[in-house]
Formats: sequence, structure tokens, C-alpha cells
Amino acid sequence: MNTTTKFAGFALGLAAVFGIALGVGAAVGPEPSEPAAHDSHAAGSATAGGSATDPAGGLLATVAGYTLSLDNATTTAADAQLRFRILDADGAPVTRYVRSHDKDLHLIVVRRDMAAFQHVHPVLDETGTWRASLNLSRAGDYRVYADFTPEGGEALTLGADLRVAGQYDAQPLPASATTATVGEYTVTLDGRITPGQSSKITLSVSRSGRPVTDLQPYLGAYGHLVALRASDLAYLHVHPEGEPGDGVTPAGPGITFSVTAPTPGDYQLFLDFQHEGVVRTAEFTAQAVPGAAAPQSGHSGEQPGHGH
Repeated sequence: MNTTTKFAGFALGLAAVFGIALGVGAAVGPEPSEPAAHDSHAAGSATAGGSATDPAGGLLATVAGYTLSLDNATTTAADAQLRFRILDADGAPVTRYVRSHDKDLHLIVVRRDMAAFQHVHPVLDETGTWRASLNLSRAGDYRVYADFTPEGGEALTLGADLRVAGQYDAQPLPASATTATVGEYTVTLDGRITPGQSSKITLSVSRSGRPVTDLQPYLGAYGHLVALRASDLAYLHVHPEGEPGDGVTPAGPGITFSVTAPTPGDYQLFLDFQHEGVVRTAEFTAQAVPGAAAPQSGHSGEQPGHGH
């Protein structure tokens, strides 16, 4: 999908009116099995499937005849490999996909309190089973999102629950703020969001007080944004305007996104960006309030238990 398409599963349009706030950030390294490159998925409108006609993705395990089936929906921290299949309407595993932004399938795994987030790219075997290595060291209930396009079908985002046994250290949603820190990096949000309207926000990256102007492509873009509605974990996959190498889009410090938030409420945003060969994730708590003024800068810090 190109950068002009809206979220891959939930049109998340950032309008000039929508109080967005940023929270905490965490530094993460690129996935060990793949070279650094950034994913630019497109998003749909606002329904449970996360397609161009169904924007609120990840709310259902079955959409348009396709089902996300986890081999084991209950596991422990010791078993860090997730195995799953995408089944068609006949119950057969799907083995052919349309590659989007360098990958056939993007897997997002987030704990339900938003305290642990991972974006990984699993490996598909000849039987149609996907395998992904995860960091499940923090016990709790997780939501698993599969973002993909089956051959001959439309883009979908399916969701299923994963329970990790152990002591659950539930965390409150971070307070909203306009900045997030990731180690020595600071990400600042410029823009407002108004529910039900499409608009733009810019996330600017600086390092030790200096603008970063040499961001590196990660899965085909300078930034990758995932948004989850706090009330029900509806999934919004947003992507930036422009693309690396188009002769127009600068490599930072600002990354501009077009988004559409369907309803008022709290959203958690996860921005992936790459610099000097390392993929980092900045986390923001965004508050969507009709006609709200832009929030004031607030405290932000690194948050453990978050990785790619």
C-alpha cells in the first residue's frame, strides 16, 4: 500500500482539532532475523476487519471469511514462540499473500494495559503455519493482531487474545503529553486530532536537543505508527506521507501522518523509527476530544518490556 492510503484497519485521521498527548518511549533494536527497513501499511475505514471498507481492525478474529487461529491461546513466558495460522472460509491454511512493505504479514502483540508492545514479522512454513519469536517475560493478557492481504483478497487486520501465565503487574494508561523520550531521543507531536475528521500530525525526532535529519527507512518509510483505542483495543495502522527516495520527503526530523480517529477517547500511539541502524519505539497516550486545545508538554520516560 502507498503512503496516501489510510490505516490498514481503522481510518485514523489526525485532524487539526483533536487533543493528542504523548507518553512514554522505549528503545528497541531491529529484529535479529531481518535487515532494517520500515513498513508502511495503509489503513482502511472504521470497522472490525481493518480493510479499506472496514476501518476498525483487530476487534474480530474472523472477517470476510478469514480467521486468525492461534495454536495455543494460553502460554507461559518460557514459551516465547507464537504459532498461528490464517484460515480461509473452508478452514484451510492460507499460504499465499500479497507482500506489503517488504513483508507478507505484520504481527502486532500488545498487552491489554498497553505496557508491553511488539511489532514482529513471523516466518511462514509450507503447511501455512506462521512462527514468531516474542518477548513474553511480562505476564498478562495480550491482544495479537495479524495485518495482511491474502492473495485475491483485501487488506485485513484480525485480532485474537493470548494469555501469558504468571504474576500480572497491571499498569495504568500513561498520562497524555506532547513529548516522549526514548533514551537520548525525544519525539514531539505537533497537531491536534478531532474525532471523525481527517487531518495531519507531525512527529519530530531530536537527539540530545538536535533535530535528526538522517532517519533511515524501516520497512519502506521513515516512520511507522500504530494506534490502539484504549476502550476496546481497536487497531489503527497509520503511515506517513511521502516515502524515502521520492525526491520530496525529507529524512527527518518531522514525520507527517494523515489520520482519522472515529470516536472521542484515549488512544495509545506507538511510533517506530530507525536511526543509526537501531529501530526505536516511542509511545504516546493520545486523548481525542472534540474541539479540544492542544495538550501541554508533559513527563515522559523510557518504559521497559517493550520490543520488536
